[in-house]
Amino acid sequence: MMARRKGPGRPTGSVRRSQVITTYGPGALIDLPHDSAIIGGLDLWPAPHVLERVDEPRLAARLGGLTGGAPPALHVPPAASDRPGDVSDGITSPRFPEWFLVQKEESSPDGDGSRRSRRLVHRQGLDNRRKHRSLAYGGQPVVATRFVRGCPRGHVDDIDWWSFVHRGPSLCRGELQLEERGAGGDLSNLFVRCSCGKWRGLHEAKEIDDQPLGTCSGARPWLGPNANEACDQPARLLIRTATNAWFPQILTVLSLPKRAEAIDDVVAGLWDDLEIVDEPVELRFPKRKTRVAAALHGYDDAEVFAAIERRKAGAPDDRPVKLAELDALLKAPEGYGDDVPVDQRFHARRLPEQAWKRAAGSFEDRVEAVVQVHRLREVSALTGFSRFEAPTPDILGEADTNVESAALALEPSWFPAVENQGEGLFLQLPADAVAEWLERREVRERCETLAAGHDRREEERPTSAKRRLFPGGAYVLLHTLSHLLIQSLALRCGYPAASLRERVYVDDEAERFGLLLYTASPDAEGTLGGLVQQARHIAEHLRHALRLGQLCSNDPICAHHRPDQSAEKRWLHGAACHGCTLVAETSCEMRNDYLDRGLVVPIIGGDAGFFDRVE
Repeated sequence: MMARRKGPGRPTGSVRRSQVITTYGPGALIDLPHDSAIIGGLDLWPAPHVLERVDEPRLAARLGGLTGGAPPALHVPPAASDRPGDVSDGITSPRFPEWFLVQKEESSPDGDGSRRSRRLVHRQGLDNRRKHRSLAYGGQPVVATRFVRGCPRGHVDDIDWWSFVHRGPSLCRGELQLEERGAGGDLSNLFVRCSCGKWRGLHEAKEIDDQPLGTCSGARPWLGPNANEACDQPARLLIRTATNAWFPQILTVLSLPKRAEAIDDVVAGLWDDLEIVDEPVELRFPKRKTRVAAALHGYDDAEVFAAIERRKAGAPDDRPVKLAELDALLKAPEGYGDDVPVDQRFHARRLPEQAWKRAAGSFEDRVEAVVQVHRLREVSALTGFSRFEAPTPDILGEADTNVESAALALEPSWFPAVENQGEGLFLQLPADAVAEWLERREVRERCETLAAGHDRREEERPTSAKRRLFPGGAYVLLHTLSHLLIQSLALRCGYPAASLRERVYVDDEAERFGLLLYTASPDAEGTLGGLVQQARHIAEHLRHALRLGQLCSNDPICAHHRPDQSAEKRWLHGAACHGCTLVAETSCEMRNDYLDRGLVVPIIGGDAGFFDRVE
């Protein structure tokens, strides 16, 4: 657990440490029992030297490439103490926003009983807090307004209510009321009224072109009161509790088999002592410790210093994140995983063909290999965040550079990260079968339709954003197959579907295609073995998954959906909906986008499935 504090004194709330990476990271807006706040940036966290360190050179090297500097350190978010009365260091979270609604309804000026008004008050106008245990105005309780303004770059600020209601800068400082008309809570029923007689509907704040909320102020309250930066974006209306108020930018890697020499492993184990060494002559200082001297016995200073330099420079592996993982998965030796010793970070074995192919039937030429991943270690780091538009890693696992993310600190020198242990299974598709399938006329036409939908989606994105590339038909095939298999595996593997995750691997240049389905948790082992053992029954799961994909409860509407002509603006979906292929977003690496079961199996009105025969 992670203690969260709003200032000196006892913690006001706590969350799991992994939630700091995915849900409540710096810049996220939260509600506390008697207040509201914004999670503070890394400068408001405990000093990194008191936090647990995460060792993953490959991820650190990737982050160094993003920041343009040396590989930064990775640290686990602070944990709350489980001892009664112990107040542990947590994350300081500034109060935000500064405007509040009085919880006492006032009568409408025109006496219309259908209109309910509540006063809008700035924090400076609230009662003296020394006389009240919670925030109040005239003895009446108040709550933070749910309306603020922000921009896609992550900036967030209070709405200038006086300027909004007067339709421009004004010296008027009359009393403000938020008036609700009608029974619904829609923006069209909300109006802001000033005591001078001016009023304005809150629905007008949604219009971006007219800039009713003005230009973004560049405010970054999670970094402190004086952290504003220049911004020319139009300010947008933002509801604090909405799902688009905070999107994390997360970079995830799987730990790979150790290929380093023995000295690299020794240096890694002594890194806290050797990190300060900048010259070979400086090794004499850490060697004064008996433990360090004993571990380095037999290695000369030149060897040790060379290993230190390699580690400081980061992992020399400059391959894209997923391609390096794909290499490791495809190089897994054949076996059943009963090797001793077992590498707790990565232990994978290619399942012998006789263990699964006899039951494959017509799928035999559609599956190249099945790999049991008995142990894996997943490390995820929070690198930034955005609002309004979610950043998504590309199909090679690299960070999304198409969305401008907000900084976690004024000058970030480290990043919060968590590590999880788990298990999984990897499925490889034959390259020749995929290439032949992509050449079919029906497949080309369906992929062109999906690409056209992708282009429509890009046209709707902010003009300042870079255009993303369509991931291709092979990716959509694997991604959709992954979702169908998740639903089948969850019935027998012992894990709920929401705890299963995917990593889709598409290497077009080398013509390598596969998908990894895995589960991971922060405990010591992170595995029950149930998912790994389902690799032996992959043929059964394929049959079940493909039967699920052939017919949806929303057919024929789902099957006939065209992303390039979508009235619902579902431009990234082919034949895909909640009745067939969509899964929990915790499981999906693409936020449930780029799905089309018509590329996996024959469906109503379509014959472009990779698995053209379903038993």
